[in-house]
Amino acid sequence: MKQYGVSEQETVDVFKKQIMDLWEDINEEFLRPTAVPMPVLKRVLNLTRVADLLYKGEDGFTRVGKVTKDSVASVYINPVPL
Repeated sequence: MKQYGVSEQETVDVFKKQIMDLWEDINEEFLRPTAVPMPVLKRVLNLTRVADLLYKGEDGFTRVGKVTKDSVASVYINPVPL
C-alpha cells in the first residue's frame, strides 16, 4: 500500500472487486462441461465457499466472531427444511 500511495480502504476495495470477479469466473466455469467428474468439482467449489466465509472481512478461522458463528449455526443448527 505504501509503495503505491493508496489507503488501506482503497486496497480492501480492490481486493473485494477481484474476489467478486473471481466468483463470477468460478460460477461460469462450473457450468461448462468438463472431463473432471462433478463430485470433484463440487468439493473444490465447497472448499472455496468455506474459505470465502471464514476470511471475508476478517480472519474468521483464527478469531471466530458473531458472523462466522451465525453462518455455521444457520447451516448446521437451524437448516432450512426441504
